[in-house]
Amino acid sequence: MSHPTNPTAQGRDFGSASYRWYVLITLTAIYTLNFIDRALLGVLAQPVISNFGLSDAEFGFLAGPPFALFYALMGIPIALAADRHNRVTIIAVCIALWSLMTALCGFATGFLFLLIARVGVAIGEAGSTPPSNSLIGDYYRASARAKALAIFSTGVMLGNMLAYLVGGPLGQMSDEAVKAALGFVGLSQLPEWLDWGSDYGWRFAFIALGVPGVLFAFVVWLTLREPPRGYSDPPDLPKSERMGITATWNLLLTKRSYWFMTIGASLIAMVGFGFASFQAPMMQRLHGLTPGEFALRFGVPLSVAGAFGTLLAGYVIDALNQRTIRVVAIWPAITMALAAPLYILAFNQPGDRLDLALGLWLLAALLHYGYLGAQYTIGQGVVPASSRASAIAIMLFIIALVGNGLGPQIVGLMSDGFMGAALEAKGVADTLSVSACNPKAASLLSPDQQRICTMVYAEGLQNSMSLTALFMLPAAWCFYLSSRTLEREMLAR
Repeated sequence: MSHPTNPTAQGRDFGSASYRWYVLITLTAIYTLNFIDRALLGVLAQPVISNFGLSDAEFGFLAGPPFALFYALMGIPIALAADRHNRVTIIAVCIALWSLMTALCGFATGFLFLLIARVGVAIGEAGSTPPSNSLIGDYYRASARAKALAIFSTGVMLGNMLAYLVGGPLGQMSDEAVKAALGFVGLSQLPEWLDWGSDYGWRFAFIALGVPGVLFAFVVWLTLREPPRGYSDPPDLPKSERMGITATWNLLLTKRSYWFMTIGASLIAMVGFGFASFQAPMMQRLHGLTPGEFALRFGVPLSVAGAFGTLLAGYVIDALNQRTIRVVAIWPAITMALAAPLYILAFNQPGDRLDLALGLWLLAALLHYGYLGAQYTIGQGVVPASSRASAIAIMLFIIALVGNGLGPQIVGLMSDGFMGAALEAKGVADTLSVSACNPKAASLLSPDQQRICTMVYAEGLQNSMSLTALFMLPAAWCFYLSSRTLEREMLAR
């Protein structure tokens, strides 16, 4: 492996160009796998809701607060370890853990089992993103990091895309097809042994997407190299000693741009995680799309649009930040403000205008995800190399609690609230309730009651998703406020 011998005032890259690309692609693949396993529950939401008889609020709890709490709590100690120990080893161990726990989701016998497995996924996933960011910061000089981090950030949407592309069809497999697939490894009788009953395609999706990650962890551990910390920073940037979490926190308290960005990223993450958890059920209830149909017709194109928007933002910012570093925050402020009304229009198109709905939704997703690279560029750019992983972990701690923790829960609670209000407005609240309208219970109702339940079950979630989109507007304002102090607070650019 070769590396540059002539450092410039802007710092130097670590390793050969081809190996840097390998590292970046591998880290992006890790981030992609992270989001495949995280997004899979949203892809399979309606089968899980129906199988366990959950309300939208209960599913929102399953998808949100416990996952977010453990993701947030474990992220900081793992990041502190990453600022002191081998980052590659930490990442590999975390991949193996979250992949194993994803597979265990397929063996869930009830709500509590599935909840515990999801907590295990959260603990594993908490340990990959901060050290990955730290590695990129040491492989790429500051002037090239926005583009590298934008490429890395496409893992969010690539993961969502693959979760839909692979998880959706797998989740629709017939019981006989699942048994035949398990038969290749001598486990065709597994469903009977574990008393899965019927309709276990969704279980197979969790298992099939979880197991390969354990093998990938070994590839990462064997092929990625640990660079010297701070290697790619400008040579005239003052070197600092290792900083503990308290010192990092105290330094961050002086960085207004970091905190406005983190608040904005938390709000926009709340929207994103809320959408990801409930967009497939919304379209199934409104327009009869199965998880597989939604995955191929909407999920995959939306993920591609989001990934392209993330890359586009990285290249635009990289081209313009030589004029002013403020563009790192201004660009996502503009794009997310434009995305909000497009989402609302898309969600409220009638069934005979689904192509228009898809077009509006694609444009919204293209604009929505331009903030991802920016949050990492700012998050690690305002601190020295010795505390980059910790700074990212603190940011992700807050984003996880607000975004992943509150997003699905808020959408679910508002959906149940809108359903209850609709039942009141129709004068049937004395005989029908949100729980009575759940698909598992609705079969016991009369045809007229089923018709009412079908209507409010769909419209309640539609209204909730539309209202959630409006949180993008204060998020955009926070990114604009972050831009106002970036010039003086970014350490390396």
